[in-house]
Amino acid sequence: MLSYDFFLDLAIILLATKLFGVLAKKLHLPQVVGALIAGLILGPTLLNLVHESEFIDKMSELGVIVIMFTAGMETDIKQLKSTGKASIVIALLGILLPLGGGFLVAGIYYQNMAQMSQVELFKNIFIGVILTATSVSITVEALREMGKLKTKTGTAILGAAIIDDIIGIIILTMLISFGDASVSVIQVMLKILLFFVAAVVVGLGANYMFKKICQRHEKKRRRMPIYSFVFCLLMAYGAEKIFGVADITGAYMAGIIISNISLCNTTLSEYVTEKVEVTSYMLLSPMFFASIGIKATVGQIDLHMILFASALLAVAVITKMGGCGFGAKMCGFSNKDALRIGTGMVARGEVALIVADRGVSAGLMSADLLTPIIILVIATSLLTPILLKFQYKDETALNEVRHIEKPAPSRQCGLADTTKAS
Repeated sequence: MLSYDFFLDLAIILLATKLFGVLAKKLHLPQVVGALIAGLILGPTLLNLVHESEFIDKMSELGVIVIMFTAGMETDIKQLKSTGKASIVIALLGILLPLGGGFLVAGIYYQNMAQMSQVELFKNIFIGVILTATSVSITVEALREMGKLKTKTGTAILGAAIIDDIIGIIILTMLISFGDASVSVIQVMLKILLFFVAAVVVGLGANYMFKKICQRHEKKRRRMPIYSFVFCLLMAYGAEKIFGVADITGAYMAGIIISNISLCNTTLSEYVTEKVEVTSYMLLSPMFFASIGIKATVGQIDLHMILFASALLAVAVITKMGGCGFGAKMCGFSNKDALRIGTGMVARGEVALIVADRGVSAGLMSADLLTPIIILVIATSLLTPILLKFQYKDETALNEVRHIEKPAPSRQCGLADTTKAS
């Protein structure tokens, strides 16, 4: 007999994630934090109202695809070119240090540093991969509020965050592929290379196809989001099925391809993003983030796990601030600005959760480690805006004083010039 319980689960999840998302926003936190907390409360950890099911898994899977597709469409390739060497250096050091730090923490936690099998090696590296991700949305909101988003430091942070997410996804793809013992290292590298070559060819074909569609149906742009999302799904399917590359990589590449298509006197991604984000906001994203909270098992946390979560958080903060800050210093930034850039890269968010979820599915991480990852995401989301506001405090106060002391412009023509002349 067909069960309709999923209707109730869906209603509870959407209502709870919305309420907690609004609460998080009022506290100047990203709404993803509210959705995570909603999942923890609804799941077996506390109220035990909603349980992991095939329906929730499928919806959250689709949610991940849409999130990565949207992230790809919002990736500004021109901005990456403009930030140039500085963002690349900052991103690379902001990846290497957290990757190494996470690897060491995982090795100590699993107590397998002395004799490590290939599977254990990949598991330890995977914890490091989670720490490489940066949630730029949290930093953007903090910088925008202080009027620092368009500064040199703000631009460097944005460029570096985009680069380290791209590299993180590539490393994730490699780890998942290496996890298959029947596939050699050369085969994995060849498949990844072929995927990116195929993505370029497909991108050129998609550019031509979408322009033809636009010329034929110029006044029917509402079809474009459907065609674009179909393209995203096909890219995700092809990546996983044909090349053995993670489906989220395919979705992300689809977004990047769409973001570089200009037609009908506009950028295709602007119109598609506007339409896709409605579905994502209303249904798919809340399902994904709530599912992470539902899967987490806070009740199983013991002293050993608390110590692991604390060490992971400390390493996540120190390595990002240190790595990105040192990279900024190497590129000529002052000590103060280098520290700000390092702080702006500390926050973890959607990508870290997506990587963790993929790791559980691929057997690279046990489900009980989701709880420390959630703690990491929430803690860094809280910490980053606070530290940034503290570091920009003197400049903000000085700007306010200058604004107050600045004389009001005269309403009499020529008075200002006369005063200067006298």
